[in-house]
Amino acid sequence: MTGVLGEMAPTVLVVDSDREVLKDLQRNLRHDGFEPLVAATGEEALRVLREAPPDIALVEQELPAMSGLELLGTVREGRVEDAWDAGMPVVLSAAAPTPHAIVRGIQRGADDYVIKPVHYPELVARLGAALRRARGAAICSTLRVGPLEVDRNARCAAVDGRRVPLSAKEFALLAALAKDPRRVMTKHELLRDVWGYIGAARTRTVDSHASRLRRKLAASGGGRFVDNVWGVGYRLLPDDA
Repeated sequence: MTGVLGEMAPTVLVVDSDREVLKDLQRNLRHDGFEPLVAATGEEALRVLREAPPDIALVEQELPAMSGLELLGTVREGRVEDAWDAGMPVVLSAAAPTPHAIVRGIQRGADDYVIKPVHYPELVARLGAALRRARGAAICSTLRVGPLEVDRNARCAAVDGRRVPLSAKEFALLAALAKDPRRVMTKHELLRDVWGYIGAARTRTVDSHASRLRRKLAASGGGRFVDNVWGVGYRLLPDDA
């Protein structure tokens, strides 16, 4: 079947507590070139993610039990053993969300936001746009900094071809720094972008993860990486590198 992007039909996971909404979207999305998968709870969604990882997800923010934001956080955490792509596009949906709720969803890693009841043609357009952005980004998914290679799709790093064993958060920190290796990212930026913290937070999380990341890269032959700029934050390459 030809999909919305003119290729194989992309799979879309629709997570919504209203089963009538699921039924309608399942029928219409299939007609419009998607291969829909459905779930009514966060727990059901996780089972689908493990068994049939989708290309994109549409997630209701106000799910019972596990909220849409919690599900989004689990997707973005992306442990090595997880079957899904932690960077896959996720579009959140909500009825009459506050501006704070929308900002919070985007900060947690949502790619887009739609307000319920959803105007269906707009939904299809937004899903298609999110898929195109993701596929364009995949072309540039590998970052290279000297002997260091960071593959954001495979969520792995290597130095001169040798794999560096990293935890999910260590990799996320490395990927954030590798996007602009000489720019100093503040601890506030890193807490927001890597850990999803909102507002000020007093924690040594960034420092402890940066220290472990530096040691692991050095042990793999990575030379000098992860420079601590005192009182500001971190960058991947020091000034004299």
